[in-house]
Amino acid sequence: MGAGPAVSGAAGEVRSYEHLLDHRPWYKNRRIILLNFWITVLLVTSSTNGYDGSMMNGLQSLPQWQKAFNNPHGGSLGLLGAIQNIGSLSALPFAPYMADILGRKSCIVWGACLMVIGTVLQTASQNVRMFIGARWLIGFGLNFAATGAPMLISELAYPSQRGQITSLYNSLWIFGSFIAAWTTFGTFHIGTSWSWRIPSAIQGFPSVIQLCLIWFVPESPRWLVSKGREEEALRTLAYYHANGNEKDPLVQYEYQEIITTIQLDKEVENTVGWTTLFKTPGNRKRMRIIIAIAFFSQWSGNGLASSFFLSWVFLQIDVTSPTIQLLINGVLQIYNFVICVFGSLWCDKIGRRKLFIASTAGSSFSFPRCVDNR
Repeated sequence: MGAGPAVSGAAGEVRSYEHLLDHRPWYKNRRIILLNFWITVLLVTSSTNGYDGSMMNGLQSLPQWQKAFNNPHGGSLGLLGAIQNIGSLSALPFAPYMADILGRKSCIVWGACLMVIGTVLQTASQNVRMFIGARWLIGFGLNFAATGAPMLISELAYPSQRGQITSLYNSLWIFGSFIAAWTTFGTFHIGTSWSWRIPSAIQGFPSVIQLCLIWFVPESPRWLVSKGREEEALRTLAYYHANGNEKDPLVQYEYQEIITTIQLDKEVENTVGWTTLFKTPGNRKRMRIIIAIAFFSQWSGNGLASSFFLSWVFLQIDVTSPTIQLLINGVLQIYNFVICVFGSLWCDKIGRRKLFIASTAGSSFSFPRCVDNR
């Protein structure tokens, strides 16, 4: 494979199966090309989420949308932006268990179906209550799809590409945001309610693509093993990672690693619960790091400057032209997408920690200046 040296979670630590990898460029291996195509179908899930934030930014700049929903402001505007995330939180107790019990693909299908229904209702909305309900349903379905897709991506990806491909998942969030920004810019001059209904309808397009193609995407080898379907798991690994050779050393290495991990999970499942995450100093430290990363990632100013409330920010700095607002939003998403793809493709060479520290430092430097309007 041509993805550079394979490294583990700790940047720079060479994996023990480096010598087993196919180091040819991935585009010279038909099975890897096919695998990456199916993974692209899964990456689309993130685009739906990114599309939503930028679409809401754009809709707030459309006079037709403002008129249709009685110029929402204050708490009403906040609810319109937050309700999708509220829907996602509502699905949190159910989505992980569905992914483990019914499979990653079933979780994605269920989520995509709900998002398509929600998009239809959102497009057909006649009042604020209907629009809010539709966005809640989109968020509820999104959590199911967004739970199954990243897991399936990481469990299917070729080892030397796994870091880059899983990183691209969040980059596709920006791609969806980019599409929404330019869609609302393009529909701005439509003088009817279709100026906001068209962007609303397009939000369901990624889910429709997934529903059409997900049936051809292979199921997770790890999930198959957990359900006693070892032969299917081995065939899947061999087909996509070794051109069908079940005796390939890499395939055998991955297969045995999965078997060992699943057996260990079953041995400790009766003694390990949620409280285990906080029982030892080491586990508590890991939880603090995980929570901090999630917290800082979401509180980096992206919700204010990149999604939901950018239109309000523009008004505070006297950028009142809807055309200029939409144009800035579109250009911003192009910039964001380029930076995100760069980070994704270099995550193995630079290291996860260095990229995170660099991005955090950049946000810490620039966001206060945005607040100060400099």
